[in-house]
Amino acid sequence: MYIVAIGWAYVILMMAITASSIGKALAILTLLGVFPLALFVYVADGPRRRRRSMAVSNDIASQRDAADPQSDQH
Repeated sequence: MYIVAIGWAYVILMMAITASSIGKALAILTLLGVFPLALFVYVADGPRRRRRSMAVSNDIASQRDAADPQSDQH
């Protein structure tokens, strides 16, 4: 996943370096670099975030059950 993001960032950086003005370079970096990379990393990292939140919620539930020994007898 990260190799794709690094490659994209390199290509966009080279495009910005060869831009004819500072404004165009900043627009290229922002519109073609930062926003798409942030979206890509957010979407590609979704399954890992989901697994982590499920693990945390399972840990909290197991701690809650361990703290209340009467919960199994209801």
